[in-house]
Amino acid sequence: MHDLADVRVLVYRRFAERGEPPRPEEVAAELGIGTPEALEALRALHDAHLLVLDDDRRRIVMAHPWSAVPLGFVVAGTRVKWWGGCAWDSFAIPALVGEPCLVATHCPGCGRALALDVCPDEPPTADLVAHFLVPIPRMWDDVMFACGHQALFCSEEHVGRWLRETRNPRGVILDLRTLWLLATRWYAGRLTREYRRRSPDEARALFGELGLSGPFWGGEAPEPEPAVERGLARTEPALLTRSGPAASAWKAAGAGPASDV
Repeated sequence: MHDLADVRVLVYRRFAERGEPPRPEEVAAELGIGTPEALEALRALHDAHLLVLDDDRRRIVMAHPWSAVPLGFVVAGTRVKWWGGCAWDSFAIPALVGEPCLVATHCPGCGRALALDVCPDEPPTADLVAHFLVPIPRMWDDVMFACGHQALFCSEEHVGRWLRETRNPRGVILDLRTLWLLATRWYAGRLTREYRRRSPDEARALFGELGLSGPFWGGEAPEPEPAVERGLARTEPALLTRSGPAASAWKAAGAGPASDV
């Protein structure tokens, strides 16, 4: 098999430079290998959660933070436009390409168009919030669903409206400064050969530095508080067992540290 770092960097840089991924035949031609070997490498990167292939395991659908399919975000630089995989991904692209970008989406709570400038070296100041539905330990159960539910909202009130309408459980809400710090630090070095995915412990350490802790982020559940009325211990809303569209994503939210992040 060809060196996976060469294939990974080619895919990421093609996304960054052209806004779309290479086809397996293009990967093969660029690296001087056969198409079967290129497909083998792409599938290995998919299995390592370094990109996402379609159901036939032939076409690149995502190479975070970029997407080859629309997932609700458009990121525009001076020369190239991209589909961002989610709020987290879209806020990472300006730092990776080294230029301010316009990030555009819609608030799921009211349908209002949202557009803001995101710079590579400082967080935006808009009074919006991000909501992540799927806990980090469960993201790769269905990564397209998880990315499709990391959205920007006008306000926390609009998050609540959307949750009531969709009957989804509440995930976590981030202000834009925290979202920007998470995105830029998480994807730092993504376009280099030296980049490697963080281990679960390394991921939790980064989350902790940003004040992001608890089962949603792959950490331990907090110690239970003293019993309240009727002898029932208080339960955090994010840990409730629920039914509805996102029930499977939440089923193991408090099951302990993730084996992969």
